[in-house]
Amino acid sequence: MADAVNSTVIIDGDRNYVIHMDNVSDGTGEAAVKKIDISTLTFSDGTVPTMLKLMEVQYAIQGFTYVQLLWDATTDDEMVTLPTGSGVISFDGIGGKADPQSTGTTGDVMLTTAGAASGASYDITAVFKKK
Repeated sequence: MADAVNSTVIIDGDRNYVIHMDNVSDGTGEAAVKKIDISTLTFSDGTVPTMLKLMEVQYAIQGFTYVQLLWDATTDDEMVTLPTGSGVISFDGIGGKADPQSTGTTGDVMLTTAGAASGASYDITAVFKKK
C-alpha cells in the first residue's frame, strides 16, 4: 500500500502558479517527491519560467513531525519547513522566497515528509510567482 497523494493546480497563469497538495499516509511518507516540474510551465508567449518564487503557503499537518518544501538541486535546498498544526506563512513582504540556484538546480519543487504514521495527513496550498 502507499500514501494517498493528490496534487491539483488551482491557477496556472502568466504571473501566478497555485498548487494544492494533500496526503493521507499509510505510514510510508514521501521523500523528495517532485510536485512541480518547472519545465512544464509556460507563459502565454510559450516561454518557460526560469524560476519560481514562493509567495505564500497555507497548511494543515497532523501526524507528521514536519513537511518540507524543497528546491531541487544536487543537494536540495530548503524552501520552507511546515510543523505539525496549521497556519499561513507569507513571504510577500520580502518579494517572495526565491530558489538560491545552488549547484545542480533545476527549478523544480520537491516535497518530503518526516515522521510518517498511519493516518497522518497534510493539506497544503502554495502560491508561487513565475519569473
